[in-house]
Amino acid sequence: MRDAINNFAKQFEYDPVVENSGMLKHYAGFIVAGMGGSHLAADLLRVWRPELDIVVQSDYGFPADLKPEWLEHMLFIASSYSGNTEEAIDAYHEAGRKGMARAVIAVGGALLAAAKKDGVPYVQLPDTGIQPRSALGFSFKALLKIIGEDAALSEISKRASTLRPSEYEAQGRELAQKLNGCVPVVYSSARNAAIAYNWKIKFNETGKIPAFYNVFPELNHNEMTGFDVKDATKDLSRNFFFIFLKDAEDDARILKRMETTERLYRDRGLKVNVVEMRGADVFEKMFSSLLVADWAAYYTAEAYGLESEQVPMAEEFKKLIA
Repeated sequence: MRDAINNFAKQFEYDPVVENSGMLKHYAGFIVAGMGGSHLAADLLRVWRPELDIVVQSDYGFPADLKPEWLEHMLFIASSYSGNTEEAIDAYHEAGRKGMARAVIAVGGALLAAAKKDGVPYVQLPDTGIQPRSALGFSFKALLKIIGEDAALSEISKRASTLRPSEYEAQGRELAQKLNGCVPVVYSSARNAAIAYNWKIKFNETGKIPAFYNVFPELNHNEMTGFDVKDATKDLSRNFFFIFLKDAEDDARILKRMETTERLYRDRGLKVNVVEMRGADVFEKMFSSLLVADWAAYYTAEAYGLESEQVPMAEEFKKLIA
């Protein structure tokens, strides 16, 4: 895992190739079906361009709320790092039954085999042996290529030389030390929800600990009140550690809500840490923040004497449902 983090920026050197690219055309929107680390790139696309019409399907089958007349104007993209994720494969075949234009992103497996057999466009990701959550750069560039965002591809390729993972190690290690013995809860604006969700996943899969996330302003209308510490409930709250992802470009009203919530939590003796999201552009801001999360999760696992790379419980689960 340490090598995967240190080598992350090199993923932006990757030049994705779309096979059967002649089948692609201009689309009004996109449906990306994937689970776990395989849909994170699609989530982050909406941070980069909130107006992008992209639906993420993290389930079997097909989004139930899409009108049939929309489907002919949308591209369905099945994303599975291994190529063997059953939900993504199921959704791929369902999209085919509906007559949708399809594309695939995978390292190999049954999904890539189906794409080759069906003659649909696909990107075969590099098989470097890393975990799907660590292959976000590869997946992000592949998705940009398929949806035709060449200018963004060119821009994000610069991160191969400007993004230096080691620069964020000390910050991540310090954060891990602070939250030792606690359950992290990551807060962000709704605009940055995908980044907060990524933080949560890294603590779950790499750190091997429970972790949760929520967004402003919604959390001020419900979750916040669950932490109004009283004598009878103080033992329920004492082991939570709140990480506020603060973005200077967030709406001023959201920033005010963050500051006020932070003050209320600290007044109640809750543990809070603010992480400033910084970067020359949205790509640098996004991926530098996630590198802090990578290091924090890595050092969290180390502090508990746990292996950070593999996900044995997930593998055990797959065998049980096979």
